[in-house]
Amino acid sequence: MTLVAGVDSSTQSCKIVITDAATGAIVRQGRASHPNGTEVAPSAWWEALTSAIAEAGGLDDVAAISVGGQQHGMVVLDENGRVIRDALLWNDTRSAQAARDLIAEVGAEEYAQRLGVVPVASFTASKLRWLRDAEPENAARVAAVALPHDWLTWRLRGFGPAGESELGPVLDELTTDRSDASGTAYWSAISGEYDLDLFERALGHSAVLPRVLGPGEPAGTMPSGTLVGPGAGDNAGAALGLGAASGDVVLSIGTSGTVFAVTETPATDASGTVAGFADASGLFLPLIATLNAARILDSIAALLGVSHDELGALALTAEPGAGGLVLQPYFEGERTPNFPDATATLFGMTLGSTTRENLARAAIEGLLCGLADGLEAVRAQGVDARRILIVGGAAQNPAVQQIAAQVFEVPVVIPTPGEYVATGAAVQAAWVLTGDRPAWPLSIVAEPEVDFRPVIREQYRAHRA
Repeated sequence: MTLVAGVDSSTQSCKIVITDAATGAIVRQGRASHPNGTEVAPSAWWEALTSAIAEAGGLDDVAAISVGGQQHGMVVLDENGRVIRDALLWNDTRSAQAARDLIAEVGAEEYAQRLGVVPVASFTASKLRWLRDAEPENAARVAAVALPHDWLTWRLRGFGPAGESELGPVLDELTTDRSDASGTAYWSAISGEYDLDLFERALGHSAVLPRVLGPGEPAGTMPSGTLVGPGAGDNAGAALGLGAASGDVVLSIGTSGTVFAVTETPATDASGTVAGFADASGLFLPLIATLNAARILDSIAALLGVSHDELGALALTAEPGAGGLVLQPYFEGERTPNFPDATATLFGMTLGSTTRENLARAAIEGLLCGLADGLEAVRAQGVDARRILIVGGAAQNPAVQQIAAQVFEVPVVIPTPGEYVATGAAVQAAWVLTGDRPAWPLSIVAEPEVDFRPVIREQYRAHRA
C-alpha cells in the first residue's frame, strides 16, 4: 500500500489524514489545536503541524504530502526569512477601511475585470495596505509575502530562517497554488498571473511572491525525500476532497456559511458578492460567504432551552413556512447581502404562529434561505446547479436535511462527515505522486427526495431588505 498525507491547517486547528493513495481510505490521522485570536504567530501553526504529524504516526512511510489551509492570512517575511509580525488572519477586520481605500483608488469594476475579486477586509491585499498605513516600519522590512499554506509548505521543504531550518531563508523557493493565490486580490484567476501594480499599490513596494503551481505540480520534496504537493485554500481543498465537478454546488454550514461551485469560466462580480476564485483542479470556484450559519441554530436552541436534536424534532412538527413566521437571521450583521450593521428580525408573529415549533422551523428555514440567497448570487454568475452537496456539522441534523429538500429545487446530497479539506490535500499528494488525479469514492449519508415548497422562499423574499 502506498500512503499519502493531506493537511488542513484551519483557523482553529491542524488536522492530518494519512490515506491509501489508491482508494483514499484513511489509515491514520492526527490533530493539534491552534491559538485563538485573529492574529497568530505562524510558529504556532508549525508546532501544531509537527504535533499532528507525530500523533498520526509520522511520515516515514508516506510518499507524498500536501497542505490545505485557511485563506487570505498575511505572513510577511524579512530578507532573512523571519516573520516580521504575527500573521493577520482572514477574520481580522481591522483592514476594512484599507479595502475601501483600495476600491476607491482602483474601482470595483476594474478589480473585478482584472482579478475576478473585489477587496474586502479578509483579503491579503487589504491587510498589506493596513500594514503600510498602520505599521510603516514593518511594511518597509517586507521582503516576501506568503499565505499560511505557502509558509507551511516552505517550512516542510526545509526552508526557513537561518538556525531554524535545514536549507535556510531562500525566499525564491516560496510556492503557492491557484486557489489560494486567487484570494489575495493581487493574483488574477482570469489571466493566471500576479497583478504587480495592484500588489505594490497595497504594500507600497515590490517583494518576493510565491511561485504559483499548477494542479498536480509538485512544490519539491522534504529533506527526507517525501514529495510535497502544491497545497490549496480550504474551500478549494474541500471541493477536491468531495470530488465536486461542474454542476455541483457545495454548501458548507459552519459558524459561518459558504456556497461555492466548480465552473469552467471565472466569475467577475463587480458588487463583490461573489468572489471569483480559482479551484485546485485547474478550473474556477465562484464563492459567497455568509456570516450567519450554524450559530443561528445555536441561538434559537438556547432560547428554547433545547439541544440541536430537539430543535430539529420540534421543527419537523411544524408545517413548511412555519405558519408565516420568518426569521431573517442577520444576528451579527451579514456579508451576503452586505449589511454589516444589520440585526436579526422575526416577522409574521401572530397569536397563532408564535409557537416553539414554528420558531424552531423558522430558524432552520432562515439558515437555509440565507444560503439560498447565496446560491442565487452564484447562479447569477452563470453557475449551473444540478446537485447540492451540504457539509458541516449542522448538515447531519435530520431536520436540516429534510427542510433543505424543501428549500432547494435541485437534489440535495449529504456526504458522510469527514475532513474534506485534508482529504482534498491528500488527493493533491496522490496526484503529484502518480501524475493523475485520483477518483476516490464519496460516501453519502443521506439523499432526501426533492420536496420543493415555494412558500418558504416566497415568505423569506417578501421580508428581505
